[in-house]
Amino acid sequence: MEAKKPTLEDVGRAAGVSRATASRVISGGRKVSDDARGRVWHAVELLGYHPDLAARALAKGHSDVIDLIVIDDAAVMLGSNPYYSRVMSGILSALAGSDTQMRVHVIEQPDAPRRLDDVARIVGVGALLVNVPPELAARFSARCARVVSLGHSAPGVPSVEAENAEGARSAVQHLYRTGRRKVVAVHGKQGNSCATGRRSGFHSASVEAGHEPIGAEGGFCLEAGFDGTKELLAAHPDLDGIFAACDLTAMGVLRALEESGRRVPDDVALVGFDDSFLASVATPAMTSVRQPVEHMAALATRALLASETGPNWHRVEPAPLQIRRSSAAA
Repeated sequence: MEAKKPTLEDVGRAAGVSRATASRVISGGRKVSDDARGRVWHAVELLGYHPDLAARALAKGHSDVIDLIVIDDAAVMLGSNPYYSRVMSGILSALAGSDTQMRVHVIEQPDAPRRLDDVARIVGVGALLVNVPPELAARFSARCARVVSLGHSAPGVPSVEAENAEGARSAVQHLYRTGRRKVVAVHGKQGNSCATGRRSGFHSASVEAGHEPIGAEGGFCLEAGFDGTKELLAAHPDLDGIFAACDLTAMGVLRALEESGRRVPDDVALVGFDDSFLASVATPAMTSVRQPVEHMAALATRALLASETGPNWHRVEPAPLQIRRSSAAA
């Protein structure tokens, strides 16, 4: 006779909590104490409980889910950073016409290891990781094989990325070709694989042009661009070209240059990275390296839906330079 499968009520009973509390823990809810959360997951492992995805689908009115997992120091950035909206647009385009839905988890850095462990237990069709450090991505992938990282990650973690180094290199080469003599950079976040690639491309292009690579540490946010530019202007007032790690950072660069009385492109040329809508609405219109974010997110989603990912699944997409007014010749 087949043994009865453990239920959510059994989990709650074993953990000493209500069925509702057990459900909140398993579905990724946050309003649960660490003690209760630990007891619920212990009960899940002890009983060998597996969520009934079919029953959950009937209860929620839809079938499976793709989980988008974003780590950011400020959860509010999900709505203010165009990169995230482009990722979600790509996922939804790949899900169009199917019964699969998107579920979003925004995790702040201090809470990341525990929250990722919780989410790994409830992943449906698969998970897309954004801004998840390689060591945490590897840990997550060991618990959930159905995963793709947007951005190069740890060995064995499937990933899709743009040609970050080559894109940055072409941006800097372009600035020198237009007559700029001192090109500097406001870099992305330390430890982020995309930022690392762009930093490498900036470094190699600077050395090839016979110049010392000069940059300010920053991040993928407007404030980093503003602060980094102020720092660079103070130390190198003769700079006449800036490469920014992303378009949002570049918007901060523009603000700092304006406050300092520097005109773009007359005094300082500027190139961003992403070619998001910010590049076309900036004043002047901004030259930017095109990162095909929507395409990469859709590609990853379709691979998860088709169960095509594996430890050796890795895609690299071209990142061409889109030239606009901000980098016009001096």
